[in-house]
Amino acid sequence: MKKFNKHFQKITFLMFSTALLITSCTNDFKNPNATTDASVLTSKDGLFALSVGVRQVYSTSGMRYIIETPAATAREIASTSDYLTVTELEDGGDIPNINSDIVGLWVNLTRVMGMTESLYDAANNVTLDPGTKSGIKAYANLFRAMSIGNLSINFEQVVIKTSLNNDAAFVPRQQGLLEAVRLLDEAKTILATTPASSDFTNSVLGGRIDLTNTINLMLARFNLYAGNYDAAITNANLVSATSTSVFTYDALNVNPIWERGLANHATGANFFKPQDNFGLPTSIFTFAANDGRLSFYMTPENATSLSGYAVETLKGFNLTQNSPMPIYIPDEAKLILAEANLRKASPNIPASVAALNEVLTDTNDPLGVNANVAPYSGAMDVSSVLLEIYKNRRAELYLSGNCLEDSRRFGRPQPTPGSGHYSDERNRNFYPYASKERDNNPNTPADPSI
Repeated sequence: MKKFNKHFQKITFLMFSTALLITSCTNDFKNPNATTDASVLTSKDGLFALSVGVRQVYSTSGMRYIIETPAATAREIASTSDYLTVTELEDGGDIPNINSDIVGLWVNLTRVMGMTESLYDAANNVTLDPGTKSGIKAYANLFRAMSIGNLSINFEQVVIKTSLNNDAAFVPRQQGLLEAVRLLDEAKTILATTPASSDFTNSVLGGRIDLTNTINLMLARFNLYAGNYDAAITNANLVSATSTSVFTYDALNVNPIWERGLANHATGANFFKPQDNFGLPTSIFTFAANDGRLSFYMTPENATSLSGYAVETLKGFNLTQNSPMPIYIPDEAKLILAEANLRKASPNIPASVAALNEVLTDTNDPLGVNANVAPYSGAMDVSSVLLEIYKNRRAELYLSGNCLEDSRRFGRPQPTPGSGHYSDERNRNFYPYASKERDNNPNTPADPSI
């Protein structure tokens, strides 16, 4: 790592001075072709530094908005301050295009897309060891796919390729999900053909990201969301139950959810707190008192939010500024198996319940997310089991950015038009397009009504 530290410092400066960042809306970003130091995109050390920079942007600014934005909309969290951004998301209805969470979600993910496009292309033009080249290209595809996939679960239409001319084309979100799948399949083929070198693995992944298992998990996730159930099952079965991939943080790049939801808890100035019961209505969804996920993710607190929600103290993966944040929860693969086995052409209820029970009875999750409760004992029909899967996805994958997608996909009640309907399980289906995109890209679609 030391040998390219100066390159990392250089690329970090460039990223945050917006010199290298290609995005579909370029109003706030200089042309990278005009200012980028040639060594960044023409040397191995420069590409390693850019790879680390991709992770830095995605894991800090990216993860903040990936998690916080839908969490407020789908009731995982509640606003506990007069900070307008989270309050607007919680109120729902006609959210302004300038809402900083919506802008941050769009801009930071398109930013990562642009960086990974440059990284992938440069890997083809720099003389590299074959395993180093394959590692960089697979890694670039992974982060580009995760960015496109997360845009696709929050917006009706997305961009899948950035443009320097403020004219990026929009495609339906389904096409975005399929593009994420294509990129991940390509990444998988690249690594199968030429495994990543130890040089790349040690310098870029640092022992904290399991590239192969992360690609398989994301393939299972986005195939599920795209309706490719057999492919979701195939890839979920490839995810090791003991594998982990985490983002790490330090004093300069802090855990973004800690910063928003716990850093100022002692003074009462934090922006949000977890909603009780994972934000699910207790009249429909109940958890065993000893469900380990309750005590893992939150500490009971006799408090209410500004809008009257019962709230708790944040725990989980966000206890300190340095707390690692998982890229995925291993048991997500089992929940994907449970769901996909019900949604495929010929539902397999026994296979679904078997996978669900592995989650319910788990006691040795590598990240400590253990329900440790009794197996499923409800009705053995598709609708009943799907409802149980939804409930357990909300608990197991709490604050992972999947809650709004899940609420829609599982057919939870539609939002009431207008704002301030706090009893709704979610208050929007999709977000309006960020003002930074709308003001600069004439291809930006009309905002969805809700």
